[in-house]
Amino acid sequence: MSMETVVLTGAAGSVGSVLREPLRRRLRRLISVDRAPLTAGGPGEEVRQAELGGVEDVRPLVEGADAIVHLAGVPDEAPLADLLEGNVLGTHHVLEAARLAGVGRVVLASSNRLTGCYPAAQPVSAEMPPRPDGVYGVSKVAVEALGRLYADKFGLEVVCLRIGSLEPEPSEPRHLATWLSPRDCAGFVWAALTRPGLGFTAAYAVSANTRRFWELDDDLGYRPLDDAETYAGRVPGAAEFFSDGQLQGGLYAGADYTLRHALGGTPS
Repeated sequence: MSMETVVLTGAAGSVGSVLREPLRRRLRRLISVDRAPLTAGGPGEEVRQAELGGVEDVRPLVEGADAIVHLAGVPDEAPLADLLEGNVLGTHHVLEAARLAGVGRVVLASSNRLTGCYPAAQPVSAEMPPRPDGVYGVSKVAVEALGRLYADKFGLEVVCLRIGSLEPEPSEPRHLATWLSPRDCAGFVWAALTRPGLGFTAAYAVSANTRRFWELDDDLGYRPLDDAETYAGRVPGAAEFFSDGQLQGGLYAGADYTLRHALGGTPS
């Protein structure tokens, strides 16, 4: 699938910062967008400072693009109103702008926390029902549902990447299952942009970790290269984390995490 011009939203965030350089090297034109000011990383990259508050804000940014990688949004547990505004409505604005502008494909940032309440001992595929570990995960269920709607109803090609723990290297026991290396992150996104024949696809973006929770999707055609097990000797507490009864979301799946970060309360 030919890919020359891509719009990257949320380009100043943790995932966007990892993707800008590898995308710039492979594209004729990368348009990096964020509410924060950006500086172009080199030839072929253009930067835009913009809010994605409405379809009318997004459409001028995406006219003429082959695809959009939509990363902008609230990145963690937060009050539901903020998540609806930043993640659900923001995604709707991007999808609707893509439809109106005739953009062929949109890659959406979903999250592994959409299934964080499954047991750590249970392998999970993208076809299994969501079990979000908080209201942030709930917002990503809605994001994927919007993507499915636009694929089914309007013929837009939509890939939802359930992004793992993107870090330079694993730093805690859960990462031995959930780690996504920077080069595997770039590999998954490029596959999501260029793999032909995709209608709607939801897939986990995670490195080839020996202890990973999630099944990889062959439809994307990318096989990850890195394994968190390489770093296991530097990560204390792994045996306790992978014991019976642990949930895949780890601390994110605890009631206290949502109460403190999203509901403004404390455990009773």
